[in-house]
Amino acid sequence: MADLQKAAKALEERGYTVHMFSTAAEAAEWLNAKIDGTTVGFGGSATLRDMGLYEALSTHNTVHWHWKSNDDMAARHAAMTDRVYCTSVNALAESGEMVSIDGMGNRLASMLFGHETIYYVIGRNKLAPTYEEAVWRARNVAAPRRAQQMGRKTPCAIKADRCYDCKSPDRVCRGMTTLWAPMTGMSAEVLLIDEELGL
Repeated sequence: MADLQKAAKALEERGYTVHMFSTAAEAAEWLNAKIDGTTVGFGGSATLRDMGLYEALSTHNTVHWHWKSNDDMAARHAAMTDRVYCTSVNALAESGEMVSIDGMGNRLASMLFGHETIYYVIGRNKLAPTYEEAVWRARNVAAPRRAQQMGRKTPCAIKADRCYDCKSPDRVCRGMTTLWAPMTGMSAEVLLIDEELGL
């Protein structure tokens, strides 16, 4: 079993600012107090949805999220230029590497460039003991669950067991990134939550 405390230490050694919370409600309250009067972009994230963070932040910020917009492409583009970006990852290794998979690319792009501050919100279920197991989780747990959630007709969604590296036009896993450290020029903070959240 991977250890949140060890992951926090590894992330700090890699240059991230880390905050630990017992519950998603505590983390949401902290973010709601921290992010105020600015523009905020959201990546596609069941974690953020489950926390009710969009609803809280929208009362005193301008928040762009394609999951909450009638024009999802316009919302994606707007989110990429916002001062603050909130997202989760598909897996976190105890050694501090964060692994994410994307189909459209907007979330991965925002993790790499364009914001003043990025907040990664990660539940304990995303934690893996090693980097290799984090990659495995992203590909064989998170991506198939997302494909199912979206009603895609991919082998992973239909069989619900693993990645088939398919050539389906419905494929949701088209790119994967590993973050070894905060990107240069962007403040990066990680919120680790001792609850299961998201996919």
